[in-house]
Amino acid sequence: MQITIGQYFPGRSALHRMDPRAKILLTIAMIAAVFAAGTWLGYVMLFAFAFAAIRISGVGMRFVLRGLKPIFFIVVLTFLINIFFTTGGTALVHWKFINITDKGLYAATRMALRLILLVLVTQLLTLTTSSIALTDAIEALLKPLSKIGFPAHEMAMMMSIALRFIPTLLEETDKIMKAQQARGADFESGNLIGRARAMLPLLVPLFVSAFRRADELAMAMEARCYRGGQNRTRMKSLHFTKLDAQAALCVGAVLALAVIL
Repeated sequence: MQITIGQYFPGRSALHRMDPRAKILLTIAMIAAVFAAGTWLGYVMLFAFAFAAIRISGVGMRFVLRGLKPIFFIVVLTFLINIFFTTGGTALVHWKFINITDKGLYAATRMALRLILLVLVTQLLTLTTSSIALTDAIEALLKPLSKIGFPAHEMAMMMSIALRFIPTLLEETDKIMKAQQARGADFESGNLIGRARAMLPLLVPLFVSAFRRADELAMAMEARCYRGGQNRTRMKSLHFTKLDAQAALCVGAVLALAVIL
């Protein structure tokens, strides 16, 4: 399973040195810019900005683009749903029950580009931020809600653990698939329904493995006297720097241009 979301790529680039709180907020701003863009020029600008950020991060472009392979099926499915079920506009192709219009083609292309941009943006956050830094940042951003009884630390810990275990579970799925293929299982032949039915035997061992890992993690945290966020200190304190301000100006300009365009 080739997926990069949830993995951390160590480095000393400008993106790695940014405050994790700033990276989370700027990622949200970039997601807003993706949904605000409505013209081809806006999408070209967003892709150019995303590729420039990947280049600055020091993470290989090939490594980042490899993370798009697992969502290829979702992108294609979204494209087909929008191109065939969007009505209105000038008909481009009309054959029997198939009716493709310029409005449907535009909507399908826009949704596919949005999905790709969303994956690229979120990948940059996880690739340049360790799970510990991500947990501290989420907890700091949610801390004001603790005054009304919201469990900020527990929520941050659950989110970071869930994000961290995405590549682990996918790697476990790949191992189970290879083990079953060695025993004669077939996951590639047949139609879509047949393939989905062939994937069902993966669920039981995958759930068993996930529960086992969760139990081992809970025992390890308990053995280290983990008691939540109460009276917890941090080895590294979070501070906003000029680098965060410069990045905020760049992302703010991109968001403003996306809205204007």
